Amino acid sequence: MQQLVPKVIVDSLSDFLDLESSSGILLVIAAVVAMVVANSPLAPLYASLIDLPVGVRVGAFEIEKPLLLWINDGLMAVFFFLVGLELKREILDGQLSDPREIVLPALGAFGGMLFPAAIYIWVNQGDNTALQGWAIPAATDIAFALAILALLGSRVPLSLKIFLVSVAIFDDVGAIVIIALFYTSDLSVAALVTAACCLPILWALNRRGVLEFTPYLLVGLIMWVAVLKSGVHATLAGVLLAFFIPLRDRNKARSPLHEIEHDLHTAVAFGILPVFAFANAGISLGGLSVESFLHPVPLGIIGGLFIGKQLGVFVFCWLGVLLGIARLPDELRWAHIYGTALLCGVGFTMSLFIGSLAFEETGVNLLFDERLGIIAGSLLSGICGYLVLRMSLPETLRAET
Repeated sequence: MQQLVPKVIVDSLSDFLDLESSSGILLVIAAVVAMVVANSPLAPLYASLIDLPVGVRVGAFEIEKPLLLWINDGLMAVFFFLVGLELKREILDGQLSDPREIVLPALGAFGGMLFPAAIYIWVNQGDNTALQGWAIPAATDIAFALAILALLGSRVPLSLKIFLVSVAIFDDVGAIVIIALFYTSDLSVAALVTAACCLPILWALNRRGVLEFTPYLLVGLIMWVAVLKSGVHATLAGVLLAFFIPLRDRNKARSPLHEIEHDLHTAVAFGILPVFAFANAGISLGGLSVESFLHPVPLGIIGGLFIGKQLGVFVFCWLGVLLGIARLPDELRWAHIYGTALLCGVGFTMSLFIGSLAFEETGVNLLFDERLGIIAGSLLSGICGYLVLRMSLPETLRAET
């Protein structure tokens, strides 16, 4: 039988999965270390570190933020730049370039954002402050999910890995849209105009066939500062910049986008994301009780991640196949889709990031910690997803020739 997926796609996906699964393990370690430190005699040092004021000043122009926000606004802009590169590549030259292959994961991703948000809103109805976190359980952490999937080794068929990665890509698109539309503060017209003026410059660089990254980086840095000052979240500048990086040169001899993506992937997977996890996962467990988890915010997040995600992804995929608008890959069964839907409830990194936008950066003094819900919901989803897939996947895969 001919190989069902071209070798170049298999090789690229294999490299991606190796990086993402290894990064997921490192994320777990970083999160555990943060929690240990935050509950040890080093806790004051940890708090002082993430609250350390860091500023940049040029004349009357100044940016001063605590270290935590430099990580969330600055380093995560690089992460979203990489997400934008991956998204552009997949749309133009990858899994999302074939409409026949994108319907099933697109439906799953949509349901996987709709149901968790609905559950969270239902649990927190009537509390306007708590409702700011409605998007927290709508996110999926692809690094963690793939790390759990990697524990099953060669038993996992390639089509299931492609399905999970595709759902996560659509999930990232949804997160980008949500951040742009709902998590902005008071807008600065002057800063927005400055950011908008960067776009035609980037377009001109792309149209003229400029392949060197430095000009794009300089304009992108100006755009990042302008977006940061505008009230729109600064990470969106990374996504916008990515869309202007050329996929190929005129002779199609090289791909600047692939080169930059390859260079950044290791730094993001093994540097930026673990640093983000360490800075955001330091939860103090002092005074923790059952009531801490039963507060509507953590409870809504747990319900959204663990119940909403699995229902949303699975039900929307099932409806798509039932209505004939999507197709279930031949080697997959519904138990595999259900197990993967559970894994989509692992929302660690992206949920923490959206939680920081919803609560920490608002300056509101809250009586709850949304991170408890994120960790508990992600842990439940990961364990149950692993068990379902372990029971449903065959011990060995039939070799394809």
